[in-house]
Amino acid sequence: MSKIKKEYIGAGLVSLAATMWGFDGIVLTPRLYQLNVAYVVFVLHLLPFLGMSLLFGKSEIKKIAKLSKADLGYYFLIALFGGSIGTLAIVKALFIVNFNHLTVVTLLQKLQPVFAIILARIILGERIKKNFIFWAIVALISGYILTFEFHWPQLHDSEHIGIACLYAILAAFSFGSSTVFGKRILNNSSFLTAMYTRYMFTSIIMFFIVLFTGNFHWFGQTTSFQWMIFVIIGLTTGSGAVLLYYKGLKSIKANVATICELCFPVSSILFDYIFNGHLLTPIQSGAVIILLFSIYRITKNQK
Repeated sequence: MSKIKKEYIGAGLVSLAATMWGFDGIVLTPRLYQLNVAYVVFVLHLLPFLGMSLLFGKSEIKKIAKLSKADLGYYFLIALFGGSIGTLAIVKALFIVNFNHLTVVTLLQKLQPVFAIILARIILGERIKKNFIFWAIVALISGYILTFEFHWPQLHDSEHIGIACLYAILAAFSFGSSTVFGKRILNNSSFLTAMYTRYMFTSIIMFFIVLFTGNFHWFGQTTSFQWMIFVIIGLTTGSGAVLLYYKGLKSIKANVATICELCFPVSSILFDYIFNGHLLTPIQSGAVIILLFSIYRITKNQK
């Protein structure tokens, strides 16, 4: 297979994964809004973890046993921030808006590179390249306009958009933190081991959260339709999309991947219109264009 053909396939896989994430945030996860948030996050990680355990768990456990305590500590932090806190925050945000403003909530996740770069400077000592501060400020202002347009923020409005967006920003921060911690360990283990360990630790963390909050009774109250949504997410937009993303990433450059990942916000807007009949206002649409361009410049300049 030629190098050019591999690049096209890789770009297609990354684009497909990003589109699947857009579909998840707009169509799938919000369908679980009647359930408890912590319970939803627990099941979303438990089902893929059980599936992976059946397929290759035995060999991965042997690899995990050989990891150093430092690496295991970083894997735990990845699961805590990226798996638990980040997912709890974004699921809570999606549930709060109750099918309204779903596009706004999902798009605010695109602020993740801003937090990742800042945290990489603090935690890893990585150098921040020129123009980052300018484009980061532009991205944050665009995120504000996307949320509130040109109005003063109202966190307790009738549609709860303000609170939901704070949760979305917390999710972006948490996912950004997970990215930084991942840089410390991915050189020491395969992506498969990293994914399996993340799902394992996240399932353990969420097990105790669900246990101590007394939410295990939701297992008996989950409908067959909701179980179907859980399974679909687990097989497609969950671990399935992650596998497609990293499979594609092996064949393309980082700046190409950045462009392909724009399928996430574009598909979010499209799916929100198709399934929920929602469109962004002209002001919000302008803010989206500026936000995505600024994030592109940030990620491009840091390569």
